[in-house]
Amino acid sequence: MAEPWGLRVDVGLPGHVARHIVAAPTPRTLRRLAGTLTAPGTWLKLCAPAEAVAPLLTSPWAVQDPEFMMTAPLTRGAVEAPPGYHLAVTTRAGVTAARLLTDAGEVAARGQFALAGTTAVVDQVETAAGHRRRGLGTVVMRTIAATAASKGARTGVLVATAQGQALYSTLGWTLHTPVTAAVLT
Repeated sequence: MAEPWGLRVDVGLPGHVARHIVAAPTPRTLRRLAGTLTAPGTWLKLCAPAEAVAPLLTSPWAVQDPEFMMTAPLTRGAVEAPPGYHLAVTTRAGVTAARLLTDAGEVAARGQFALAGTTAVVDQVETAAGHRRRGLGTVVMRTIAATAASKGARTGVLVATAQGQALYSTLGWTLHTPVTAAVLT
């Protein structure tokens, strides 16, 4: 939902009630948000390095590890699951999920996206612990890119951890801006 400072996403999960995304955080905006948001589990995603915004956040805001907003051009293409896995792509309520499943039906890797015009917003990409280091994250990301492109997306955007940034960089994603995340405790 659009807000004067950016976007608000009502997540509704324990410990992650809502997310406020601020593309151009100013001291005035941060003072306003820090002073009016009161629900524990509310997150700020600030498009700026921590050293620029962390001093403006008062307790009980807890600044998290650095994150990175990345973008990439998206193209269509066929993606195949590695032996022992199969792809499942489903869309519900405007969110498309790509899952790599084992032959037993276990989710080995997953990710999702939603379209905003010609931009695919990618979220919740993860590989289960017992399936890491097998290229499954790459398969999921290529599936997301190809599926989003087939739905009209030209560009992908995501926010990555430092570990995710390393994977996404190898797939052609580039840094757009550092992101500072803070949660109200």
